[in-house]
Amino acid sequence: MRLDKYLKVARLIKRRTVANEACDTQRVLVNGKEAKASYQVKVGDVIEITIGTRTVKVRVLAVPEYAGKQEAALLYSEISDI
Repeated sequence: MRLDKYLKVARLIKRRTVANEACDTQRVLVNGKEAKASYQVKVGDVIEITIGTRTVKVRVLAVPEYAGKQEAALLYSEISDI
């Protein structure tokens, strides 16, 4: 699945167009590297999103085509840097 679509399905970003813009402006890293919206997300990838001054880092646990509100939180686990 494309990165921009995954960000929307997992509800990390509300709209796919916003996710696409975040990728275009290098605010999304996958496994420590800048990623384009067309990047194919795989289980185990680490995605880091910077929005304003906040940075969210998550590990991909599942890549389904669709997910409801309850399942969206189960698609990733947050990583905290200590």
